[in-house]
Amino acid sequence: MKPLLIGELAPEEPSQDHGKNSQIIEDFRALRKAAEDMNLFKSNHLFFLLLLAHILVMESIAWFTIFYFGNGWIPTVITAFVLATSQAQAGWLQHDYGHLSVYKKSSWNHVVHKFIIGHLKGASANWWNHRHFQHHAKPNIFNKDPDVNMLHVLVLGESQPVEYGKKKLKYLPYNHQHEYFFLVGPPLLIPVYFQYQIITAMIVRRDWVDLAWALSYYTRFFVTYAPFYGVLGAVIFLNFIRFLESHWFVWVTQMNHIVMEIDHEPFRDWFSSQLAATCNVEQSFFNDWFSGHLNFQIEHHLFPTMPRHNFHKVAPLVKSLCAKHGIQYQEKPLLQALQDIIRSLRKSGKLWLDAYLHK
Repeated sequence: MKPLLIGELAPEEPSQDHGKNSQIIEDFRALRKAAEDMNLFKSNHLFFLLLLAHILVMESIAWFTIFYFGNGWIPTVITAFVLATSQAQAGWLQHDYGHLSVYKKSSWNHVVHKFIIGHLKGASANWWNHRHFQHHAKPNIFNKDPDVNMLHVLVLGESQPVEYGKKKLKYLPYNHQHEYFFLVGPPLLIPVYFQYQIITAMIVRRDWVDLAWALSYYTRFFVTYAPFYGVLGAVIFLNFIRFLESHWFVWVTQMNHIVMEIDHEPFRDWFSSQLAATCNVEQSFFNDWFSGHLNFQIEHHLFPTMPRHNFHKVAPLVKSLCAKHGIQYQEKPLLQALQDIIRSLRKSGKLWLDAYLHK
């Protein structure tokens, strides 16, 4: 019954959560109540409608570019970048509906989520939910957060590199992972790893509804672009788009997490565990759009169902609570956040090499 530990136990009862701070728990509940009183969980439907509209506009511009200018190299590359942008933005938008942060009725969020992730992106809502909710429950916790399951390709944090080094595990030269990351991370995550996972999950789980949504995306894509490129050319074109989108996705998603604490389960309270695993990137119109407001990763992890356009409003309250309890609230410029990914990988690689050679 260990996986079914739900809720708070009485103080006199034995508990695994020995790292919880009761005062932080009480203060965070008060913070959430304040956010509710400020209507910060109320969605602006026009905001999300405009996001969807700008995605559809980009899809139309992409088709018109090929239709009007032909399938030469320059129109093709321009169209690929436009479609990669629309795919990245659709990825952020499906994330909103997947978190049930747009409509009051869960069923409405689920329907639109399947449309966006299925028909606009060719992926599976159920696959995403299963993976992403684990990440939110236990961010950066080995064996619980699938986003830090690197399949021996990378070693992360400070404890895992030392463990691998002491055990003389060398699946790859991890002291060079900050270099080969550019070859195996951004280029391959979406077009190879995620695509394999998505297709396998839908077939193995017999998720025919999600499969039908995904097939509607592929049907639309090939009907639109096969007349210009042929079937094989359309396949290559599709994978080039996903290759571009994958770079965008990896850098944005990893700048908030991979640089933070990554370790085994510390059994902390919700507020402390989320702050230890997440950091923010400074707000600007571009940063908000570029990251789908995931530059407010701390606020998103603390309030997963809050509409993203309200993150900046609750951020001062979160900062105040962090200051009260001496918890670091990390916020940095975009370029520094991206550079910190490589610094973190280099640091972990050095820890592995030292343990491998000397421990």
